[in-house]
Amino acid sequence: MRDLVNTTVDVTRPADFDDFWAAGLAACPPLDPVLTEMPTLSTERVRVYDVSYVSYGGLRVSAWYAVPRSDGPYPGLITIPGYISEPTIPKEWAELGYAALAVAPRGKLRSNAVFDPGYPGLLTHNIVDHHTYGYRGFYLDVVRAVDVLLGRPEADSDRIGLAGSSQGGGLGISTAALRPEVIKAVACGAPYLCGIMTAPTLTRSYPYEEINEYLRLHPRDVDRVRETVAYYDGLNFAPAVQAPTMIYLGLEDDVCPPETGFALHRALPGEKTLHTYPNCAHHAGLPGVLRVVEEFLADHLKPGS
Repeated sequence: MRDLVNTTVDVTRPADFDDFWAAGLAACPPLDPVLTEMPTLSTERVRVYDVSYVSYGGLRVSAWYAVPRSDGPYPGLITIPGYISEPTIPKEWAELGYAALAVAPRGKLRSNAVFDPGYPGLLTHNIVDHHTYGYRGFYLDVVRAVDVLLGRPEADSDRIGLAGSSQGGGLGISTAALRPEVIKAVACGAPYLCGIMTAPTLTRSYPYEEINEYLRLHPRDVDRVRETVAYYDGLNFAPAVQAPTMIYLGLEDDVCPPETGFALHRALPGEKTLHTYPNCAHHAGLPGVLRVVEEFLADHLKPGS
């Protein structure tokens, strides 16, 4: 029987981990955000914008932005999509009093003009070189979204949070680690990209099966793959997270093994809460857990105040 709570998830942290990510952030060009109001998508209570901004490598990334029409300032919330999902317009969060930005990192339909590795494909794109690995720009696209919110006068720079599940949960951890002085709360469901080399030994589901398939074709690359993904593993980002973090897991998750979620919880040094849902798979307690997420974010970001 699997020990979900105490399974060892081995990850080696590269000695130049911090320098690597600092260099990536430093290499990003000016943000140059463009916001276009979308009256046909707006409502009486919420104003919607189409957003684009420049990220790592000069690629222009898209997002949706929804903000209440009432007086601000509002807490800011970045929502991050899953591996194969597309961002939706975050009107519901704006209705709750957030300046909400739903980012579409490179490779998503709204941001794939230059970078389109496909799904499956993203997880193993240039996976033998951590400098050119496809996820490098992808991670930085979400960090740059934080800068977009910080530049909005209606968003309170002292109340910025992150929310996402699966890939969105994993990138919430990396973003909070790279911007610890800004992020004040992280809601992280079924976190992907944590224990990246252990997870494929615990599941045969995609996306992690992409790594198994790659190594079956290229068995000699295993050490290079291990070296690359160590720079992207949420367990190596976790010690730098300062924000209160909520993790929620489905104990029958066959996509992101719950063992890796428990390992993430152990690795986080600060305030953290863990919600587990027996008999739940990758949906990790949805839709019921959404109310718990709303309450967690409201406690820390205080919309309406």
